[in-house]
Amino acid sequence: MKIQKVMVIGAGQMGSGIAQVCAMAGFEVFLHDLKEDFVDRGLSVIKKNLSRQVEKGKMTEEAQNQTLSMLTASTDLQNASGVDLVIEAAVENMEIKSKLFAQLDEIAPAHAILASNTSSLPITEIAAATNRPEQVIGMHFMNPVPVMKLVEIIRGLATTDEVYQAIEDMSKALGKIPVEVNDFPGFVSNRILMPMINEAIYTLYEGVATKEAIDEVMKLGMNHPMGPLTLADFIGLDTCLYIMETLHEGFGDDKYRPCPLLRKYVKAGWLGRKTGRGFYSYE
Repeated sequence: MKIQKVMVIGAGQMGSGIAQVCAMAGFEVFLHDLKEDFVDRGLSVIKKNLSRQVEKGKMTEEAQNQTLSMLTASTDLQNASGVDLVIEAAVENMEIKSKLFAQLDEIAPAHAILASNTSSLPITEIAAATNRPEQVIGMHFMNPVPVMKLVEIIRGLATTDEVYQAIEDMSKALGKIPVEVNDFPGFVSNRILMPMINEAIYTLYEGVATKEAIDEVMKLGMNHPMGPLTLADFIGLDTCLYIMETLHEGFGDDKYRPCPLLRKYVKAGWLGRKTGRGFYSYE
């Protein structure tokens, strides 16, 4: 199964990063979103990232131009009719993803693989919205995509070995390190990371220590590159809450119950870096 043409759905931070690494690896890429503005914003982020690489001497101008030539803007989902792989990086919502995968199943060629960059939702359930569940798989990239090496590859209940192998091979072609994971809520990364972040929030909520102290303990004592509260702000507190709710619902275990302080911040619109305020202020 040879992958040459790719559509990335969602031109936000994750989607544009995925499109960038695919184009850099020589794949033809449609970067798709609902509005032209969103796609333009995603493409300008890619251009900025590549220009920075050229300035640092890590990339030639020729390679930059070659990468940009592999990218095509898309606001028409029908463009999926000519691709070998779709990587969906839309909003983390099961209803939206299921509807999108049902549409893609109608449009994409029979041989095409449909992948989701979901960080916590079950691949088997997403696959059930299609008539090709054996060709649906999870490709969970880490943020920021151009920098982070890991890709969690998640098999749905029906995913075939051939499809898994094609995605593993492609991940390696992108310069990533693929890790095979089975389809459980939160997979491996977020099943371990999010309860740690949630516990750090409880530690703040209960007045055990200040936010700065909690972050320092994890950085200096556990050798983490950034503290859990700084990381939560970077990820987005709404995303953290959504993943904790997915874990809580998926396992039915109280150890995954989101901290009330996390809920309060999300309700206040304090979502972290993207809104200028979370546990820390970025204004």
